[in-house]
Amino acid sequence: MALHKDDPRTLGGYRIVDRLGAGGMGVVYRGRSRSGREVAVKVVHAQYAEDAVFRTRFRQEIEAVRKVSGAFTAPVVDADPEADRPWMATQYVPGPTLAAHIRAHGPLRGAHLRRLALGLVEALREIHRAGVVHRDLKPGNVLMAPDGPRVIDFGISRAAENQTLTETGKVIGTPPFMSPEQLADARSVGPASDVFSLGALLVFAATGRGPFDADSPYLTAWRVLQEEPKVEAVAEPLRAVLTGCLTKDPLGRPELDALAQQFARVLPEPADGDAQTMTLRLPPAPTAEEPGPAVAARRPGRRSRLRRWPAAAAAAGVLALALTGYVVFDPFPGGGRSQASNSADDESARWDPLPKGWRPWRTSLFGTAASGVARPLASSAGTGTVSVSCVGAGGALYCGGNGTLPVRIDGATGRLAWRAGGPSRPVPAGYDSLVLGVDKGVVLVSEGVLNSTRDDTIVTAVALDAVTGKRLWSHGMHPGGIESAVVGDLLLAPDGNRVTARDLVGGAVRWTATLPVADGYSCRFHAFEGLPPYVGCSYGRAGTRNVFYAVDPADGSTRKLAVPDGYVDPLGAVGGELVFGVISPSDREGSGERPYGAVLLIDPDTGAVRRKTLPGGPRGRAALVGGVLCVADSRGRMVAHSARTGARLWETSTTLQQPGTPVGDGRGRAVFAASASGRVAAVDVRTGALLWESSARAGRVEAFGVSLARVFLDEGSLIVLTPDGTVFTVNPAHPDRLSPGE
Repeated sequence: MALHKDDPRTLGGYRIVDRLGAGGMGVVYRGRSRSGREVAVKVVHAQYAEDAVFRTRFRQEIEAVRKVSGAFTAPVVDADPEADRPWMATQYVPGPTLAAHIRAHGPLRGAHLRRLALGLVEALREIHRAGVVHRDLKPGNVLMAPDGPRVIDFGISRAAENQTLTETGKVIGTPPFMSPEQLADARSVGPASDVFSLGALLVFAATGRGPFDADSPYLTAWRVLQEEPKVEAVAEPLRAVLTGCLTKDPLGRPELDALAQQFARVLPEPADGDAQTMTLRLPPAPTAEEPGPAVAARRPGRRSRLRRWPAAAAAAGVLALALTGYVVFDPFPGGGRSQASNSADDESARWDPLPKGWRPWRTSLFGTAASGVARPLASSAGTGTVSVSCVGAGGALYCGGNGTLPVRIDGATGRLAWRAGGPSRPVPAGYDSLVLGVDKGVVLVSEGVLNSTRDDTIVTAVALDAVTGKRLWSHGMHPGGIESAVVGDLLLAPDGNRVTARDLVGGAVRWTATLPVADGYSCRFHAFEGLPPYVGCSYGRAGTRNVFYAVDPADGSTRKLAVPDGYVDPLGAVGGELVFGVISPSDREGSGERPYGAVLLIDPDTGAVRRKTLPGGPRGRAALVGGVLCVADSRGRMVAHSARTGARLWETSTTLQQPGTPVGDGRGRAVFAASASGRVAAVDVRTGALLWESSARAGRVEAFGVSLARVFLDEGSLIVLTPDGTVFTVNPAHPDRLSPGE
């Protein structure tokens, strides 16, 4: 990678030649000493240099690596942990990571696999003899040098006699290669944990898949803790050896000396005539390994009674730190980064003006409101089990949720203007609210109250004054297979397969229409820019039969639009055509990591359908931004495809973990996403350049929940909601300017 204009040209007597990679914690350069010796120089980002805990961790990493010597590790050459920007130089190892090699050339076989296995055993033996546990042995931390593997990145290693920085509640590692004891109690991790990681790594090397792989870090962690490893693709007798490494009980795993003998017995030696050094096919030197997901302890969640939330699995993703290889719950707050290459003037011109009277702020949904009900319900405040729904409109954010009264947050100041009262005082148990929409100064909320006598929920549509939060009118609803929605100035309320349109201002009935749908349907309204509202219905046990109707908001008349059967995701409109994402049935309602195989472009007038394949099958949460389909996956990788042609445009990695759905800037120039920790990333839609990443701003990272972080536009500013109820604003031109007192 070419050097950036702000990169150092020399450091500690080493001339900086080029970049090897960059991550959330710093940059790795290729350097050259005066004698011509090449080194890899890891330099910490400036913001972390001010953090005493981080300096201690970095100093510990240096000490750990210096304790280890051997042919299969990369030794420290030089370091200065006390510098303004702490740095460490290690031996430069030419060659890709094991992960990159497997991606490029497929699994290892025969003598190549033997060389890797025995080399890693020797490396771990040297590491453990030095009293160190690596704790993050994974394919991204193994370099495939021509003369054998090298184990790198001791950033989360702990000397056996020093566990002081392994704090309660902080999980360290990368889930597909973590041991059960790492997930259960990080402080109890010993050398046997590295043996478990070695077994998982070698399954990956032999098959191209890990033994606990899943589409979500939640499911991966659950499988590590509860399920047997999937090793059927590994041939015997190697399978039996690796299964022994992957035993849940650390005491049941083999010692390294015994493991070396087993590998030597079951893996073939090089054939006569083979070169002593088995050179692997090496692609160009890779950039830094993409940050892997990390997980935290489980916490029970609560399901909303007003909408069907995807079921979460066993543990939650948190921030991954790419360079040092360890991950904890936002351990170094205030650590934003910027990789924008434009000048300051260009950056200022990129963003729209801020709202009048805007200032940086940070608050909580569960704070004290200026009017109405001052304090939140006890069932919601700070419990970490709330599913929150919000709608941004008119310079404010309106939110509701499980056990949560509707609340308004002003976009310019962060002031909780009001919290609306419930249907009665005290608010009945089992109360939920769902904000449906805002128009003409009216906030429309669907309220649900559990009827314990009949074991069902009484649902009421409630109109609130957007300025004061006072109740204007209410009307009972009878939910069926059609979800309620606000379209323009109308509430579309279901009653079986009938829909009643009510005026938001006074609640008067405009019209009533019957949708021509059969039994067993499930329908939702969708708004497409420049087009009438559509109601999309799916049928069948698997929900794969589709029919869409354009609904005239004037009188409720409908016009059918044929949509091909299968799992489809309405994404928006481009050039007057409706755009649907085609989803593989493997994960329609699981982790939210939706696999998109193609897009459908449908002419709303003629019904003509064009199908465009998406190369690579992007997975994650998708949004249309300026005609570009942007998909963000759980590891923070964002991939873009042309919605018109399906062609892949770019791919960018961020440090976000489990980001919510991407959001465009309104002009199709930038796309934003946020993680549960409150870290926000901005990416240029045209080029895929990572413009910036902000610091983490959430009050805490929820370890288990059904909500994801969301980003809302408020003129030129962003309003971000995190799963713990933290709400804050961001100026895209200066994303890390915090409110006074923070």
